[in-house]
Amino acid sequence: MRWILKPKPDASKVEALKNALQVDDIVATLLLQRGIETFEDAKTFFRPSYNDLHNPYLMKDMDKAVARIEEAIAEGENILVYGDYDVDGTTAVALMSSYLKTRTDNVATYIPDRYEEGYGVSYQGIDFAHDNDFTLIIALDCGIKAIEKVVYAKEKGIDFIICDHHRPGNEIPDAVAVLDPKREDCEYPFKELCGCGVGFKLITALATKQGLTVEDLTEYLDLVATAIGADIVPIVGENRALAYLGLQVINANPRPGIKAIIAEVKKEELSIIDVVFIVAPRINAAGRMKHGNHAVTLLTETDFNLAASYAVDIDQFNTDRKETDRLITEEALLQIEKNEEQDRFTTVVYDQNWHKGVIGIVASRLTETYYRPTLVFTKSGEKLAASARSVKGFDVYNALEACSEFIEQFGGHKYAAGLTLLPENYEAFKAKFEAVVKDTIDPKLLTPELKVDLKIELSQIDHKLYRIVRQFAPFGPGNMTPVFMTQGVQDTGWGKCVGEDDKHLRFTAKQADSDPIVCIGFGLGDKLDIIKNRNTFDAAYTIDENHWNGNISLQLKLKDIKV
Repeated sequence: MRWILKPKPDASKVEALKNALQVDDIVATLLLQRGIETFEDAKTFFRPSYNDLHNPYLMKDMDKAVARIEEAIAEGENILVYGDYDVDGTTAVALMSSYLKTRTDNVATYIPDRYEEGYGVSYQGIDFAHDNDFTLIIALDCGIKAIEKVVYAKEKGIDFIICDHHRPGNEIPDAVAVLDPKREDCEYPFKELCGCGVGFKLITALATKQGLTVEDLTEYLDLVATAIGADIVPIVGENRALAYLGLQVINANPRPGIKAIIAEVKKEELSIIDVVFIVAPRINAAGRMKHGNHAVTLLTETDFNLAASYAVDIDQFNTDRKETDRLITEEALLQIEKNEEQDRFTTVVYDQNWHKGVIGIVASRLTETYYRPTLVFTKSGEKLAASARSVKGFDVYNALEACSEFIEQFGGHKYAAGLTLLPENYEAFKAKFEAVVKDTIDPKLLTPELKVDLKIELSQIDHKLYRIVRQFAPFGPGNMTPVFMTQGVQDTGWGKCVGEDDKHLRFTAKQADSDPIVCIGFGLGDKLDIIKNRNTFDAAYTIDENHWNGNISLQLKLKDIKV
């Protein structure tokens, strides 16, 4: 693992911020590294509020979208709310349909089948709309590349409003309105909204027509915060405010569906990390193992007892998902070894029997093992479908674009994408993808990177520092939990491996002038030799709190240790 120490901010800026906020060097440095330079910046950072949210009408086509929906409501038209089957898509559909049902009864939802229809807007979905007299489709978290589908819908007398956040292609669909902050001609100030976030901006714009403010829409923010966490968008700017406010809803008065999920796992207060690892996988599991409709049903249910029964089913889907992705990951790792592909620049694996619902998770697991751009393929109808995952600093979307001669369809982000291709093109694609990555990737990107915020001494760690750092939350891309490093650390002599197969490392660290502090390193059991015999070593870690038998003490969660 490569440790990269972030540059220290200008000393005069540190001094100025220290004095303005009455904090120490460590806190001032951490804030400056996050672009916070003044008292006002800090106030916005530590106390996000509704005032931090932009006017939705700054988004290109927002006025057109609102006008068309108002017309549909006034004329009693049937509106179909259409979304992707992942967390961002299902939360967006739940949000939009719940809001519209407060205005009209003529609203239904549609989630495409992952296996029958695949990602995005489908002809099958448009046919469903036509057969059931829907004249307006609002597509969420998808649609930005649905050029032919929008034309097909128009021929059937169906209008489209698209709310997406993915990168557009060269052409924008000919819809009534296309809301996407990543459009080059869109001047919306914040470009990193998730699909559910774009949907929230649309209902905010609609609500203003009723004389309501964004604060009247607080009940929808639990969905937005869940989508922000699950979709791994940067938790900065407007996303930080939406996540912060949404977490307050999740922890105080969440909708019955989310409350039921939390009840299943018996967790009292959730952080955004808990949302990512507890709530999101369960919502996702519905679309992976069964159908995304189950997630929408759970998230729109208003009766808690019914929601609780749905949550039990969702929890079972998640249990099944875990077992399935574990087995496929094992098979994929064996395939890499059998084909002697351990030393390539890419991982590309395929098995026609692999479950399409978990190939994205498997791609992430393989990336953890071999740390290189990864694609996991399975059979999907007459074609092969894949999920792509990348490594930090490498744009897998651009790499796929360079292989487009062999691809039927693809879309996604810098670090995650999906594609389909014909079976006869698999080997040629695999060879081309390897060649493209080999030619374009900086070799150092193939070693995991650990960004370290600051070098400190163990004696500088106390409860006050922990309390302040905890207020930097919600953490996520763009505002990760601060990572510290300390040099010249020693184990007090009780270090040992713990857990199943001795996978984890536990010891008590000390420097000459510091009190001892417990350290836990998950997955670092193989580094026991580094700490033996009171050797000195360097440690990179986050500061955490340990609750045991009513006692609260600080501990260090190790990221890595090295001589």
